Amino acid sequence: MSIQVRVPVQELSETSLAPSFKVYTARHLEQIPQVQRLPSQIRQEMKVVASVLPFRVNQYVIDDLIDWRDPIADPIFQLTFPQKGMLKPAHYQAVEAALATEDAAHIKATIAEVRAQLNPHPAGQLEQNIPKVNGEPVLGLQHKYRETVLFFPSSGQVCHSYCTFCFRWAQFVGDPSLKIAAKESSQLCDYLREHPEVTDVLITGGDPLVMKTKNLRAYLEPLLAPEFDHIRSIRLGSKALTFWPYRFVTDADAQDLLALLREIVAAGKHLAFMAHYNHWRELETPIARQAVANVRATGAQIRSQGPLLRHINDHPADWARLWQTQVELGIQPYYMFVERDTGAQHYFEVPLAQAWQIYRQAMQQVSGIARTARGPSMSATPGKVEIQGVTEIHGEKVFVLRFIQGRNPDWVQRPFFARYDEQATWLHHLKPAFGESKFFFED
Repeated sequence: MSIQVRVPVQELSETSLAPSFKVYTARHLEQIPQVQRLPSQIRQEMKVVASVLPFRVNQYVIDDLIDWRDPIADPIFQLTFPQKGMLKPAHYQAVEAALATEDAAHIKATIAEVRAQLNPHPAGQLEQNIPKVNGEPVLGLQHKYRETVLFFPSSGQVCHSYCTFCFRWAQFVGDPSLKIAAKESSQLCDYLREHPEVTDVLITGGDPLVMKTKNLRAYLEPLLAPEFDHIRSIRLGSKALTFWPYRFVTDADAQDLLALLREIVAAGKHLAFMAHYNHWRELETPIARQAVANVRATGAQIRSQGPLLRHINDHPADWARLWQTQVELGIQPYYMFVERDTGAQHYFEVPLAQAWQIYRQAMQQVSGIARTARGPSMSATPGKVEIQGVTEIHGEKVFVLRFIQGRNPDWVQRPFFARYDEQATWLHHLKPAFGESKFFFED
């Protein structure tokens, strides 16, 4: 099956009519005109779920990305608006009952109890990823892999809109005990001076592109100094190209932002824009395509990543069209992830065996230059584990797996095998094949 995607060459002027940024949160949910037209039962369900999981959506997403003729079936509606199934039945019932009491203390306690059961910080984010300096944890950093440090600027711990599947949902619910954020911009530089083995810095969040350019510049410009020559790549993790492409075209400081990106490239750093995409519809609007063109013109390379999600993109044709469109726009497909074991995982998860089949069938529909996306990949506690296939060895049906990245660099690219399990959706569901008692990395 071939995918035909037309990429318009229309250019948008920076002086084109640009909307002002308008956002709705949980308390404003029923103020959205399109939501007001939904049945009352659905609005009530959305209210209950939004009291537990973060909700934030802007006018561009509402008006330009969602097809309101059938919103429940719309992938971007599922991506941004709460659904009843995103809470397990017992959790939903407990929260709905608490809200009915109008007892603020009881409501707060019930919501906190439910959130605590949703694995708010998966893959050892707090226990194993937070580095220490002089014995004290540096809460605005994560250092899981030797070469790469993640930095969470405090002013970038929000997004233009929130994804319902987000594995960092705990960052956005207003609980300081669940939040990872730097208290001072100097934390990053202080840590990098002590760790010359680090070559890559990923500025993440939230979304660092919610910051004004002058604030983002304060974090990035110091990394261009000679003392940080060991930092070869700077990555910006963002979904702004989808959720607010005007950031790169018509925002008041859009030109300053593009100038900053050019400065980083001119300084000899590899600048990777780690764009989060979940569906080809995100790339269909003229403003989204102009934003991509503007970022690419700075010399930055755009790499795309996103998880495989039930209700949103669990069909091979969706991934094939997404990857083909990205290649034609100059974006490099990078990762297909498995939905993480946190938050509303039960609503979005796809069994690993099915995930591999979707990946395989999508790859069969595109040419070689669109086959750069690795996956399906689980960002688990020991590292990024890729499902390479299903086969039979000595009469035993097995998953063939390998580490793309690992806490121990010696694990990288090392293949291993797990017993085939049609129901497994995450690494901890798998058992070693061939009678082994445990996987090699469990020591």
